[in-house]
Amino acid sequence: MEGYNILITSISKKVPLIKAVRKASQKLGNKGKIIGADINPNCIGKFFVDSFWEMPSIHEISINELTNYCANNNIKAIVPTRDGDLPFFANYKEELLNQKINVHISDKETIEVCLDKLSFYSKLLQLNYPAIPTVKNINLLNSYYFVVKEQFGAGSKNIGIKLTKEEAVKKSLEMEKPIFQPYIEGEEYSIDVYVTERKQTKGLIVRRRVLVENGESQITSTEKNNNVEQLFSKIAEDLGLYGHVVFQAIIDQYGRVHIIECNSRFGGASTLSIAAGLDSFYWFFIESSGLNIDHYKFERCSNEKTQIRYAEDMLL
Repeated sequence: MEGYNILITSISKKVPLIKAVRKASQKLGNKGKIIGADINPNCIGKFFVDSFWEMPSIHEISINELTNYCANNNIKAIVPTRDGDLPFFANYKEELLNQKINVHISDKETIEVCLDKLSFYSKLLQLNYPAIPTVKNINLLNSYYFVVKEQFGAGSKNIGIKLTKEEAVKKSLEMEKPIFQPYIEGEEYSIDVYVTERKQTKGLIVRRRVLVENGESQITSTEKNNNVEQLFSKIAEDLGLYGHVVFQAIIDQYGRVHIIECNSRFGGASTLSIAAGLDSFYWFFIESSGLNIDHYKFERCSNEKTQIRYAEDMLL
């Protein structure tokens, strides 16, 4: 096949993600390069890509600058990896597609719903799904313990968990736009889903978050759960998502699901789901190349897998 280059934005230290994109590109037979972009010229990820772009801030770059860079560097696919990048790329998704540049991202309206936890809760309530109550006014909740977090962006940012009402209110004063949820006892789960261009769920992996640090799974294990799989497959389609997305949920002692949020991008520990058969980046490149994704099956691993994330040294 004709080779083209792939741009990954905000690479930071997302080395497993970079490796997964490279592997998927090679699997397709693409001879192109992996270009990593970040505003930090000293980011760790630059040592794991073929070419590095010290990209201007997403709030400063124009769409013309981006398309010119893509044209000059034969970039035909873009993988945004940070919540802050998503609105920009969702906004220009169609314009980029018109220039034959495919972006691994959902539509603008869907991205806006997923980034705003209040909108996400309202949308799931409207669709009759079991979302955790989310409010601006803590007095609207009847709970002994609470969770307080920012309304927009990644839920792990500056989060307060299992706080009394007084503690939650105090914690909220540190935040820009705090929202409150009741604290629910149970096991934390991530659900990785790939949704095709036709808004159909291609595959799904349920992961139990065994050890969580700074909002990311350091130890995570796959689990087979037909009810949870069917539920989130339907939710992903009803929300009109596209590409790889990650739902966060709690399953309580009675087996009831409480949906927390949806990250409409590839997650920090989502590489476990790739290893378990959810070939998200490969499927994205398949669709970007105009091939029929129905010819490529989702084959889930027969044995459950556990992933441990750890720091590793690289000597140059």
